Amino acid sequence: MKSPSAAVSITIALLLAACTNSNSNSDSNSDPTLASSVATTAATSVDATITSIDDTNLDLALATFVVQPGTEQIAVLGAEPGAMLSVVDPDGAAIDTRAVDEQGSLLFRNLAPGEGYRIVGDTEASPTVAVASPSDVPPADLYADQPELPAGGFGYIVTRDGTTLSANVVLPGAADDGPYPTVVEYSGYQPSDPDSADIAGLYTAQGFAYVGVNMRGTGCSGGSFRFFETVQSLDGYDVVEAVAAQPWVMDHEVGMVGISYPGISQLFVAATQPPSLNSITPLSVLDDSYRSTLYPGGLLNTGFAVSWTQARADQAQPFGQGWTQERADAGDRVCADNQLLRLQNPDLVQEIGDNPYYSNSLGDSLAPITFVDRIEVPVFLAGAWQDEQTGGHFPHMLAAFTGSPHLYVTLTNGVHTESLTPPVARRYMEFLQLYVGKKVPDLSAGATIAAVLGEAIWGVSTFGPFENRFEGDTYGQALAAFEAEKPVRVLFEQGGNAAYSPGTPEPNFVVEFDAWPVPEAQASTWRLGDDGRLLSSGAAATAGADSYAAVPGALPATFYEGDGDGVWQADVTYDWQPIPPGDGLGYATAPLAADTVVVGSGSVDLWMMADATDTDLEVTISEVRPDGTEIYVQSGWLRASQRALDEGASTELHPVHTHAKDDAADLPADELVPVRVDLYPFAHPFRAGSRIRLTVDAPGNSRAVWVFETISAGETVTIAHDATHPSQLVLAVAQVPIPAPAPPACGSLRGQPCRAYVPASNGG
Repeated sequence: MKSPSAAVSITIALLLAACTNSNSNSDSNSDPTLASSVATTAATSVDATITSIDDTNLDLALATFVVQPGTEQIAVLGAEPGAMLSVVDPDGAAIDTRAVDEQGSLLFRNLAPGEGYRIVGDTEASPTVAVASPSDVPPADLYADQPELPAGGFGYIVTRDGTTLSANVVLPGAADDGPYPTVVEYSGYQPSDPDSADIAGLYTAQGFAYVGVNMRGTGCSGGSFRFFETVQSLDGYDVVEAVAAQPWVMDHEVGMVGISYPGISQLFVAATQPPSLNSITPLSVLDDSYRSTLYPGGLLNTGFAVSWTQARADQAQPFGQGWTQERADAGDRVCADNQLLRLQNPDLVQEIGDNPYYSNSLGDSLAPITFVDRIEVPVFLAGAWQDEQTGGHFPHMLAAFTGSPHLYVTLTNGVHTESLTPPVARRYMEFLQLYVGKKVPDLSAGATIAAVLGEAIWGVSTFGPFENRFEGDTYGQALAAFEAEKPVRVLFEQGGNAAYSPGTPEPNFVVEFDAWPVPEAQASTWRLGDDGRLLSSGAAATAGADSYAAVPGALPATFYEGDGDGVWQADVTYDWQPIPPGDGLGYATAPLAADTVVVGSGSVDLWMMADATDTDLEVTISEVRPDGTEIYVQSGWLRASQRALDEGASTELHPVHTHAKDDAADLPADELVPVRVDLYPFAHPFRAGSRIRLTVDAPGNSRAVWVFETISAGETVTIAHDATHPSQLVLAVAQVPIPAPAPPACGSLRGQPCRAYVPASNGG
């Protein structure tokens, strides 16, 4: 493990929103035979003895450019810049024609698998090539026969279509002391940059070999970048198999690791079922790119999702990561040549703007919830309800992991790096050592790792102990004991444990459950009433309605204004402001007679109308304590025109909206309509004497980083609450004892701002 001073680079490596490039003058694998591997692979797939091609009675010369067929793609390299080239299908029809870019490259995407394709220009044409199907499985020789990765250092992995991916290997000791249990991190950041390899210390300290691999179109990897297109997942399959074939890999199996982007990538790769993958550990992930993070409730998230996408697009430009230019300048011809397809990257930000609605063909391919059932290896997953980057929607996919033999989940309040905190890391380390290391867990390195990460990421260094729970057991006994434990672990009130300084990522208490959704949780309903009251379901309905002006600029867009990773610090300062008079509504219960623990999803069911054809709704749950303080808990959003539900998928606790263009409908004039807002999942203990509060307003000041491109512009929104129009709040309440009777200090809970309670203008 690196010294505390080196941990700053770990923080940078983890920063999802603005991953910083490092420069490198490290050893270069500049073998000229590897530099030509792409062309060699492509050439072997065509008949190189052809000298001319008869095309519609025209004699065309054999193409001088290189054609590289792949999965649903054909790449062209070395063509004349500006030349017009067409991809011609087996029937002789030109299905796409475009100009070669200034680097002499062109990439045709989304081609139907099959044989007989050609690339044709005005005077030359390629021989026929075959476009592969995603279901095609490469021969094992692809992985056994390619250039061997270095036993420590920088190298390249050759994928099934000949694209080379840059990789960096870090061993925990001498190669001769292996083989070692091995983990792979795979993303579009810079995991293969040798100067950004400090994150490897988290794993080498536990005896694992670490391999960081850049996705195609990023770093020194070849190809063109597009967010999680099919070929990127298949590359991940090839990475797993190529690494597993290395002589220094124990049992020729690997696990996958990583938080956020490399955490999400594990879900895509594992769904391709590489045979040498033995487990995955996705941390701080999402379940649905559209619904979870990009368009929550149909509202474009410009504060994080769009800016993150733009950053990825910028870094995927030729030499977009500074360290790659250093390698090329130092003689790495492979890295230099691998930049040639970068101008074929699609404009991802433009595509986001062009797709404001959910389309099954596109949306499902980017929604892990639709394919995690194909994952057949053990899974360790962790995340936070108030995650300021990927969001807290991810638990909705947990029930879909039906193919995994073991799914272990740790859920907590907090922010994006919560899944690396010591309360999560203890179980995470045990999982890796049991399933990848195949040994009795030894957490002796945990305290050192926690202290280094603690200072760099959270600003604290004192945590609870890392105990060797299975000391004295055989491996079989330890594995059996681990697998006998309840799989779902919920950390309550992370940051509020009075034994540590406020904000230290240690929970107040932990509860384990058999599954998610929690079987013990039952739907409990509170009705909206007059004077801002939130009434129990048995209370008599009150006839009335409340109105507010949907003014998005009435509050700051976010409740955090700091820089970068400051939001992860224990002493973070939030700016969570009360709703200005007339700009929102509040409803609160009477002081609770008994402790009420909410664990699960929620739904805010409103009967509403507006004096506009559409409006954006934001709902927020908070706790109002007897001392007059208010603690943020969770939010949800919805564009009213996208209120149509997927009735088959929706439940009492979880409305699922189609967000389909054909289902969108304006609000009718002067007519109340039912609208259900998806309240993101959470777990929070409301102690006796506290009140549960619901607020409704225009989007803003409900997240640390998320900013919404809202259509709200001051329209009047009316919420009705009477016997005919029973607007209500539905939460998942579980009979869970609260072992810590004293509430945590105001402002100590991670990811949950605290402020003085100010009633809304309607009284709640």
